[in-house]
Amino acid sequence: MDGAEPDHRTGAAASAAAAADEHLIGEAEKIAVALGRMFPGLCEVVLHDLRDPRHAIRAIENNLSGRRTGDSATELGLARIADPEYPSVIQNYPNRFPDGRPAKSTSIGIKNSAGDYIAALCLNLDVSVLSPVTLALANLVATGTEHREQPLETLRDRNARALRRAVEALAAERGGTPRSLSRDAKKALVRHLHAEGYFDSRDAARSIADLLGVSRATVYNYTR
Repeated sequence: MDGAEPDHRTGAAASAAAAADEHLIGEAEKIAVALGRMFPGLCEVVLHDLRDPRHAIRAIENNLSGRRTGDSATELGLARIADPEYPSVIQNYPNRFPDGRPAKSTSIGIKNSAGDYIAALCLNLDVSVLSPVTLALANLVATGTEHREQPLETLRDRNARALRRAVEALAAERGGTPRSLSRDAKKALVRHLHAEGYFDSRDAARSIADLLGVSRATVYNYTR
């Protein structure tokens, strides 16, 4: 009896914590929907459930990036999962939609009572609509100077399907299939994927290795 009681309490506590996390994310979803509907055609609002990074997008309002619910987390989401000390708010950083339109983004990490990031609320403002209007909008369009040189994330899904399409397209450009490429061609392909940020996804190296018919260690060696 004495030995079973702690396990029961632990299980109950875990269930209560999970319920509290779900409640918190549900409340954040209300905010995401309301914000998105307040700025139709102008600001995309995305709620990421960081408990499931492969299928993180819980809600997307005023969709400007072409992503869908169930798509994977962005680089910022993965960074927060890996490091609870990652900044909770990254504000007014430059970004870009998949079709090339410039965006101004803000990402707000949401922690539970244990101090772990469980969600992120992200706003992506289409500044291509605003920038030509008047000089009076300059402050609204401007992005934070500390993030000008390197984009912090890409507004596209980094899931296995997208990765496979990228590998196959790059292999076709080199005149073959992923597995038929020469060692040098595979190395060049891997370096291109690395530069484009595909390695920010957790299982990217394994997926690329399987597609190219090499080991994961070889894939990492190709990035150097």
